[in-house]
Amino acid sequence: MVRVAAVQAGSVAFDTPATLDKLGRLVSQAAGKGADLVVFPEAFVGGYPKGHDFGAVVGSRTEEGRDWFRRYWESAIDLPGPESDRIAEAAVEHGVHLVVGVIERGGGTLYCTVVFYGPDGSMLGKHRKLMPTAAERLIWGFGDGSTMPVIDTPVGKLGAAICWENYLPLYRATLYAKGVQIWCAPTVDDRERWAASMQHIALEGRCFVVSANQYAVRSDYPDDYPVETDVLIAGGSCIVDPHGNFLVEPYRDGEAVLTADIDLGEIPRATFDLDVVGHYARPDIFRLVVNEESLDPVVFE
Repeated sequence: MVRVAAVQAGSVAFDTPATLDKLGRLVSQAAGKGADLVVFPEAFVGGYPKGHDFGAVVGSRTEEGRDWFRRYWESAIDLPGPESDRIAEAAVEHGVHLVVGVIERGGGTLYCTVVFYGPDGSMLGKHRKLMPTAAERLIWGFGDGSTMPVIDTPVGKLGAAICWENYLPLYRATLYAKGVQIWCAPTVDDRERWAASMQHIALEGRCFVVSANQYAVRSDYPDDYPVETDVLIAGGSCIVDPHGNFLVEPYRDGEAVLTADIDLGEIPRATFDLDVVGHYARPDIFRLVVNEESLDPVVFE
């Protein structure tokens, strides 16, 4: 039996040291509830700039928008780096596996990334979001096939899809084929319909799904942040079993650490009648080809 935790909380936006302090407190809270695996939301470290346009319209950018992007870039982290070391220290201190949404710097580009840590503090892998959604493409780059891991750990085989990546059928098939058992879905999608997708993935992939969303309010952002909405991201985190049943119903009443006990032995009971990359597949008709090469724009030979 494994106890998983979905952390529903907001970043301290544009203040990464304060966010890392908050992460440490939340990991401690999850460990106090007996969690073996703790999943944080999308962009928890580095922040999700909900509602910001960064001064961009088709054909022009403003100087003020460039200043805001500089502040956002400065809030991002390097992997590895001193901020990621602090996340690793939280994993070691509390003896847990951590899956954390971060904003990663890669040269002049930012990536929406999920990082996996073991209880010994090792970085087990990372996944860069393949397809930023809509205006996110203004501030984040695109991941490639080289960061699509399913990581075999003592708590299960872990994979991650970030926010609307969960709507990509071919990416889902890739993780299913790699044997994902605990599907981590860090997100900022707080719509009620999101939960239906989490149930669908659990049913389709015959896996457990842990969806962690931010709950972010105006006071989580700087005083000069150009958005006045009271609640910017309204939660909805949930945990689902391989039959599509909620172990934790979508939660919308503020910040919380939500836990559930899962039995990986339930997965073969579920794949008995549906294995979409096994006995329920038709490889004589359909075939997916996946490119896992790192697609660097400049290669030195």
